[in-house]
Amino acid sequence: MQTPDFGIPERLASRMSMAEQHEYLRKRLSRRSTLVTAGVVAGGLLTGCSGSRTPMAERSSASAADRVHGSAVAPFGRHLSFGADPKTQMRISWQVPFAVRKPFVRVGSRPDDLSRKIEAEVRDLVTPEFGGRPGYEQYYVHAALDGLLPGTTYYYGVGHDGFDPASPRHRSTIASFRTAPASPERFVFTAFGDQGVSQEAIANDKVLLRQGPAFHLHAGDICYADTSGHGEKSDLFDPSTWDAFLKQTEPVAKSVPWMVTTGNHDMEAWYSPDGYGGQLARFSLPESGFDPRKAPGVYAFTYGNVGVVALDANDVSYEIPANFGYTDGKQTAWLNRTLKELRAEDSVDFIVVFFHHCVYSTSKHASDGGLRAEWLPLFVEHQVDLVINGHNHAYERTDAIKNGEVGKPVPIGASADPARDGIVYVTAGGGGKTLYGFDPDIKDSYEGHVRERESIDSYLWTRSRKRKDETVEWSRVRYTGYSFLSVEVETGTGTTPARLKVSALTHKGERIDHFEVRRGSRSAG
Repeated sequence: MQTPDFGIPERLASRMSMAEQHEYLRKRLSRRSTLVTAGVVAGGLLTGCSGSRTPMAERSSASAADRVHGSAVAPFGRHLSFGADPKTQMRISWQVPFAVRKPFVRVGSRPDDLSRKIEAEVRDLVTPEFGGRPGYEQYYVHAALDGLLPGTTYYYGVGHDGFDPASPRHRSTIASFRTAPASPERFVFTAFGDQGVSQEAIANDKVLLRQGPAFHLHAGDICYADTSGHGEKSDLFDPSTWDAFLKQTEPVAKSVPWMVTTGNHDMEAWYSPDGYGGQLARFSLPESGFDPRKAPGVYAFTYGNVGVVALDANDVSYEIPANFGYTDGKQTAWLNRTLKELRAEDSVDFIVVFFHHCVYSTSKHASDGGLRAEWLPLFVEHQVDLVINGHNHAYERTDAIKNGEVGKPVPIGASADPARDGIVYVTAGGGGKTLYGFDPDIKDSYEGHVRERESIDSYLWTRSRKRKDETVEWSRVRYTGYSFLSVEVETGTGTTPARLKVSALTHKGERIDHFEVRRGSRSAG
């Protein structure tokens, strides 16, 4: 595949933000009218991509709906996410290969009684023609379910005129979800980053689903439609990869809220604003204080006794600067307020933060100094309990880190108290994309194959985009393989502390690491 020719002079492009690049491309390509809305690929319907509506998109959408009867259009790629309150709100999203009329969700307490019907919104995303490739159009549909009961299982089906999930013909498409409990209780959540479309990604999803997670955290680099990951107009890009990804993920994401954030491969320069228009079209994520139209991967929610914070590391990354500083410091200010509020909440024992680039890692991309400069002081001040990253396509876990050094060694099976010992950082980038591994001289060290090592030579990205060498002693567990995190959350009772029981499992179900994060008195430290 050749790099498309967008006609932006290289010296000009290097000085342009992603939003400016998008505007330049929009004006340059606005005269082109070739647009794929439907077709046949490998014996199936060709699906497309979504974005802001233009007159061209509206005409093509209407004509597609006129040509194809709703009964011939099957929804696919269902994926759930929480609203701001997981106890009472759920967002249901899916894709259709053609424009449809009057999309909706049916929902009820039994699969044979889907009496409640909620209208849905179609978000039409258009990828312009470029590099000889025709324009591409996709249709994503979203419904907001509010006023749900806590701790309740609901059944749902998605449809449109001509396709009713409650009809006998389509009853097999009915799925279910469960809202968060009214008060804290034991639950499991899972996490990884860097998934893509692969057999290993499918294997991870299958093992993940067997853990019975209440939700899943996807720490960016979701599907790799943009294979280059520089956030630039010259990146290689194939919007149809999203179709394959959503089909791949549906068996788990149709029942497990799939909570994503943005990685460097998710900065898709063809969509405004800041390359995130595609994510705004495909996902409905919590609206929880930060502007979701500006940064869709920045939000927070509370499930049981755990406050979860999603961040967009592209905003502060020294390594890949395409979106560096795009929120003008607003995301970091929001993070400070949000962590302070969560730590002050009586019902919240643990704060888990996830984002893409690594604060502490020794694999290919190593550590990002921008994250350490902007966010690390806030993690320490508000005693964050667990930080989850992707970016490096491997598994690596630190000891408890305090003041930039090992606050307490945390060997496999051990525990740490963040208020006393420091924070454990986990790189969980083995979601399914091609693996990176570690320096050949650095041996993997994981459960059943422990190889002790006092220190590792690594590096840190600086603001000048240069690598600063550093020798680290905090790399405790390293595994070159496909894997994900499974976190069992327990509430504290009396003298028994609340616990996060963290395990790392391979795509074959084998455990490679486990440790605990324990929190006693919230005033400790």
